[in-house]
Amino acid sequence: MKSRLYFALACFFAASLGAGFPTFAQQPDPAVASLQARPSPEWLKSGTIYQIFVRSFSPSGDLNGVTARLDDLHRLGVNILWLMPIHPDGQLKKKGSLGSPYAVRDYYAIDPAIGTKDDLHRLVQDAHKRQMKVIIDMVANHTAWDSVMMAHPEFYRKDKEGSVTYPYDWTDVAALDYSNPKLRRYMTDVLLYWVKNFDLDGYRCDAAAEIPTDFWEAARKELEQVKPDIMMLAEAQKPDLLRSAFDIDYAWPMLHTVDDIEMNGEPATKVRETIEQQQALFPKGALHMRMSDDHDDLRATTRYGFPGAIAASALMFTLDGAPLIYNGMEVGDSTQSRDPALFEPQKIFWGAEKWHPDYPKFYAFMTTLRRGHIALQQGATTWLHNSNEQHVVTYTRSAGGEEFLIAVNLSNTPFRGSVEAAGNWKEIELPVSKPEPEAVPFISLNAFEARIFQKQAQ
Repeated sequence: MKSRLYFALACFFAASLGAGFPTFAQQPDPAVASLQARPSPEWLKSGTIYQIFVRSFSPSGDLNGVTARLDDLHRLGVNILWLMPIHPDGQLKKKGSLGSPYAVRDYYAIDPAIGTKDDLHRLVQDAHKRQMKVIIDMVANHTAWDSVMMAHPEFYRKDKEGSVTYPYDWTDVAALDYSNPKLRRYMTDVLLYWVKNFDLDGYRCDAAAEIPTDFWEAARKELEQVKPDIMMLAEAQKPDLLRSAFDIDYAWPMLHTVDDIEMNGEPATKVRETIEQQQALFPKGALHMRMSDDHDDLRATTRYGFPGAIAASALMFTLDGAPLIYNGMEVGDSTQSRDPALFEPQKIFWGAEKWHPDYPKFYAFMTTLRRGHIALQQGATTWLHNSNEQHVVTYTRSAGGEEFLIAVNLSNTPFRGSVEAAGNWKEIELPVSKPEPEAVPFISLNAFEARIFQKQAQ
């Protein structure tokens, strides 16, 4: 049964990649890799991003349903709320019964099904009172076929016959043409509108690599005139985007590396290999969003099982970059995934925490731990050898006079062994485990277990 599931999931990911998703076999460009990444806001570098699919998040499926849960999100410890597209969905050539939120009809409107502009104002203001930032999705690469922008056919890319066309196999959307200066002005004005009028803190930019980098760089300069500490998240793996246009991008290679390890039995050493490959590609100090769960993939609980999902999250929360929690992940929800939840009326099953009571405790603990220690946010990573590197990854994060040792078992094989680490270490007990007292360098890990130690003064 398990082998059939793994085979089916492998086919799913292969199909996804074939459908226009990015590949990661890039050659380093010394001219980009030698540069310093743009400086990012401190609240991003120390932060945890929380992704919200508004229509699935609450029983009411609207912005007010998010506002009503702000105290819960504050207790969870997240400080950056990312609202998936809030604009009206296209109905022409739509997918599913509802259509995709990534097929936008009008960039200047809010979908009436999820609320009003007053509702958005209230959500942002109430989030700011709780020291939380709010960003929204900007789908700038394509529109719905019934978009108000179809009044300007010159804004769109054309096929050989001169008809408006679509990107990849995304047949429910029409591709915009950024060789048109008037389109560039239109889209820049859209970006400025939401920041100026709603005090938003930035954008997650869909399919950002499909749009010329110089558009983003020019738009960023104008946005900074309105809000200097704006955050820009690129749904991309394109190194030059992090030179000056974006603060952070998607760590897709690490997500797929964890898939390879937990689902296909690849060695845990691939974690280090992936990090080092990315460092050779990107500007120095580039930030990546670390995720094991998002709306484009099957739930981590489905791909890895419940213990495996926790192990993957322990890894993402203790690597460099900024971690992502996709709504419902913190209770062990397994309903939200790329298909059909993106196109159908499907709610998060918040009652899942009854069966997984340690999940909310784990995520609240990890957000608090990371926020309280600069070493876990921006510290240097040092890879440590251990006695079973096929299954276990071990490393330290150090900065500001503090140092943490992290050990994560990414397999269903228990580990009893050693790690090459000297010094006096005190364990930080995680809510999902009850470890036996041990003295580094000797440690044990159950299947899919993580342990964290903090170095003590001699």
